[in-house]
Amino acid sequence: MKPTPRLFLIMVLGVVLTGCTEAAAEPSDQPAGTFEKTVEEYDVGSFAVPVFREVDGVTYINDILIVNREYDLPPDYNPGLEPEVIDATGQLMEDAAAEGFSLVIVSGFRSYQDQEAVHEDFVDRLGPEEAEQYTLPPGHSEHQSGLAVDIGTVESASSAAVSFGETEAYAWMKDVAHEYGFVIRYQEGKEDITGLSYEPWHLRYVGVEPATEMYEEDLVLEEYLGID
Repeated sequence: MKPTPRLFLIMVLGVVLTGCTEAAAEPSDQPAGTFEKTVEEYDVGSFAVPVFREVDGVTYINDILIVNREYDLPPDYNPGLEPEVIDATGQLMEDAAAEGFSLVIVSGFRSYQDQEAVHEDFVDRLGPEEAEQYTLPPGHSEHQSGLAVDIGTVESASSAAVSFGETEAYAWMKDVAHEYGFVIRYQEGKEDITGLSYEPWHLRYVGVEPATEMYEEDLVLEEYLGID
């Protein structure tokens, strides 16, 4: 079990007080000398815990909206695609065009009812068990948050496909997405953590600073928020 900040402080104080007691029991006749103060650094993050906040049925962890298989959104939560996402996506697509890549939005905001229809379609086509690998129940999709977009090339716009992850456009996008505040939400090899199969096209907006930290540390959102 990792020590909590309070337990850590108590342990440190205990060591200090014990040292003082032992020093008092054995007084020295030696004159006081000079000493050099040293401070040992430690990772405060290792003692940090997620800070949960719920507003009208929407869960935020460390001020980041979370929605996945465990945390859902109310059926009447309909923000539409958030303005900051629209701006960031537009800038991403504009810069991609300057690099010679034609990116398009395949899917943006999706209401609870829209996701319900999508989920039912997957279940009808694949069966309940297999469908769970590729889709989320209504209320559990990031598209309902207004903070997610599916991105593809003009060639792949008709359908989201894993093959997009093999394109030069994706190779460029995955390494710059954080500069616009986006992360590749459902990464390959982390399906057990995210609860969904690899989706190279799915971008989640979290803001530039968190996105950059997640990119540099190769973390998905659950890992970054400490709920993995």
